[in-house]
Amino acid sequence: MTTRREALRLLGGAALCAGLGLGLPSFADSKRRPNVVFILADDLGWRDTSLYGSKFYETPNIDRLAKRGMKFTQAYAANPLCSPTRASIMTGLHPARIGITAPVCHYPQAVLQSYVPEKRPAWEKVIPCQSATRLKWKYFTLAECLKTAGYTTGHFGKWHLGPEPYDPLHQGFDVDVPHSSGAGPAGGYIAPWKFTGISGEPGEHIEDRMAEEAVKFIKKNADRPFFLNYWAWSVHSPWGAKPELIEKYKAKADPSDPQHNALYAAMVQSLDEAVGKLIQTLDDLKIADNTIIVFFSDNGGVAFDDQYGNQVTSNSPLRGGKATMYEGGTREDCIVVWPRVVKAGSSSDEIVQSIDFYPTILDMLNLKPKPGQKFDGISITPALKQKGGLDREAIFCHFPNDIPRTATLPAVYVRKGDWKLIRFFHQGENGAHTYELYNLKDDLGETRNLAGGMPSKVKELDALIERFLKDTKAVLPKPNPMYDPKAKRP
Repeated sequence: MTTRREALRLLGGAALCAGLGLGLPSFADSKRRPNVVFILADDLGWRDTSLYGSKFYETPNIDRLAKRGMKFTQAYAANPLCSPTRASIMTGLHPARIGITAPVCHYPQAVLQSYVPEKRPAWEKVIPCQSATRLKWKYFTLAECLKTAGYTTGHFGKWHLGPEPYDPLHQGFDVDVPHSSGAGPAGGYIAPWKFTGISGEPGEHIEDRMAEEAVKFIKKNADRPFFLNYWAWSVHSPWGAKPELIEKYKAKADPSDPQHNALYAAMVQSLDEAVGKLIQTLDDLKIADNTIIVFFSDNGGVAFDDQYGNQVTSNSPLRGGKATMYEGGTREDCIVVWPRVVKAGSSSDEIVQSIDFYPTILDMLNLKPKPGQKFDGISITPALKQKGGLDREAIFCHFPNDIPRTATLPAVYVRKGDWKLIRFFHQGENGAHTYELYNLKDDLGETRNLAGGMPSKVKELDALIERFLKDTKAVLPKPNPMYDPKAKRP
């Protein structure tokens, strides 16, 4: 019996194919299309690979991947936390439009619309938004699009966009391992785990197992087009790693280097080894030259302490990290491999964002969105083909929530060219917004707030923010009517 969700997917696929002038795709229609492998790291910071400047972490396989394609120096997640960015990848839409603006999709309660609560403690100036907790069925996901175009689809690792019936198997994927909706690996990185979908031998590392499962998927589908979503658990908390790798990095750690956490370094190596296994499998099966590969991270590196009181990593020279609105929170490692199209070992300074992957992949595969489907992202194929700049005015990041651990206040930012303006909602007198303005070309570390001396630039960029918020129908924080400046947090 066909479920409502399956019926909607089939209708969407029929519409997509009709837009291409095709009937429903058969294997013969699609077998010449490239495979797609999307590797998403979790919490990997901008400088957490040797490719992007780390002197401590070792990532030879990620470096090897970059030698096959294009490295982006200014790639951004749509949000400084994971679930919103993941939703943006699957839909090509801003988290502000979707309503998932915080990493809460493992919460037991299904909340499909973001909202603003009625009350907040008296010591807080602002009532922040509450995020939706599920990726709604209304969105025709990237996986559904490729599935209806004839691809076999598989998701491996972290999902964090909702449990059943909002899990990968209900969002366009044929395979989902380990079929978990949690924010981190259940039971930690080292087996025995607490997943219901898989079990592991004591001492087995989850990234080794996920790579092994993904390799099985590749081998099984090597003679047909496939979409492999390898969304790694690494390097998210709870931080844990192979004991022998921890000892290796303890021996080479330099306390004067801001990156010197041996535990974290071991986790980065396990992630890199998983990437290597996927690349090697594609090579061994002689399908690498017909496989598009994207490597990205869902938000910036963790700049606070791990469970042992050690700083996790450093995004220096970028300011901040995960859960902040500064560059360390959203600027990411990004590699795109497109055999015979992208120049091997190339680099691009174009500004790209996670909302761009969906329309870009369709463009690369010569597919069109279904009639009426719109994206907030754009195709970045002109950059990949080195045929001029991208037709984009600005990028945006809306985070209407608060994170006490990182002192992050509800905010939104716009980046236009070298300029970045952050609006902090209602932090001024009488509920007025406050602003920070940076020229990233001259001040990558965001150390000099120019807002006070450049009111015209603030006004220009804030008008873009206002237009963005209205266009996306973003739910906005509001001043706290119970605010008392004399009230103290308990």
